[in-house]
Amino acid sequence: MFKTLDDLIADRHGLAGKPVLVREDLNVPIHEGRVSDDTRLRAAMPTLAELADHGAKVLVLAHFGRPKGKVDPAFTLRPIAHALSEVMGRPVGFLESPDRHAIDVLDPGSITVLENSRFFPGEEKNDPVLAKQIASLGDFYVNDAFSAAHRAHVTTEGLAHVLPAFAGRQMEAELKALEAALGKPEHPVAAVVGGSKVSTKLDVLTNLVGKVDHLIIGGGMANTFLAARGVDVGKSLCEHLPYDVVVAKEFGANVPCRTANVHEVEADEMILDVGAAAVEALSDVLKTCRTLVWNGPLGAFEYPPFDTATVALARTAAALTREGTLVSVAGGGDTVAALNHAGAADDFSFVSTAGGAFLEWMEGKELPGVKALES
Repeated sequence: MFKTLDDLIADRHGLAGKPVLVREDLNVPIHEGRVSDDTRLRAAMPTLAELADHGAKVLVLAHFGRPKGKVDPAFTLRPIAHALSEVMGRPVGFLESPDRHAIDVLDPGSITVLENSRFFPGEEKNDPVLAKQIASLGDFYVNDAFSAAHRAHVTTEGLAHVLPAFAGRQMEAELKALEAALGKPEHPVAAVVGGSKVSTKLDVLTNLVGKVDHLIIGGGMANTFLAARGVDVGKSLCEHLPYDVVVAKEFGANVPCRTANVHEVEADEMILDVGAAAVEALSDVLKTCRTLVWNGPLGAFEYPPFDTATVALARTAAALTREGTLVSVAGGGDTVAALNHAGAADDFSFVSTAGGAFLEWMEGKELPGVKALES
């Protein structure tokens, strides 16, 4: 069990004017000085706004890039603080060198971004001295960055041992979704695992095989399993398997392609997607399931028409979720992009924006940032 903002607000009627350290993931892409994707900023809004509306002095902790423990102007959070203000529609301040005096003069209900936590050499080493220094800036700690929870850093783990610790709204939603997906799921459970190389997903597959009722393997990694069964996959990357596939002699958008039985792939062809018959069979499987976990596309979805299978199965999952018969949880960078491409992301029960943390959770690993919140 972990405490949430409900516990913080209920137990602390005197929250007004109190400084609260909130760890968010503001590691967003920037192009020519401007944020090009504000997904993570929008995800931070509920927690920051709720605390500010209760009168807290909200102090946002975050990292950006890899400055390697040194102050580097290229990795300042200043432009991100400005973008956060635009997204939230309210002022967001910025403190380059925070101290308790600078925080004491902040207004109740204010939101202030503190400079890049990775400018401190002790951040990634989880230095307990640094943890106490940062903790002195606030009275409470809220971790709202599940995507960084697989790192045992000062701002993701260490602070939880120094200050009263709570899960933010985004963290709370993520943990509840993951518990519903694999912690105590309703069976039958299906897992879709795709990607280019099986070597990067071995731990995931090892963990899932004993927990799910249907394991659907797609992407380039499926070629490895087909090859292991003695199927000639031509020049495909070899690292529930399809029995019909879409193949082409070159990799790109709208190149000549054909659908073939897996035993009929020519030596100079690549398997770039799952065939229509296999998608229909997989859709029938999902219709019998109550829970779905999805990580990785079925094919090279970036290049049409090799997005067909991923789009079709994603839309089936979305429809089943809308009907209330399926709990669908998805995560991973390519997965989010693929579901957005299919127009299905909004209908999934939960889509995680976490990359490495989501993958490690699928591997069954303990996440330090989550463990530290448990009470």
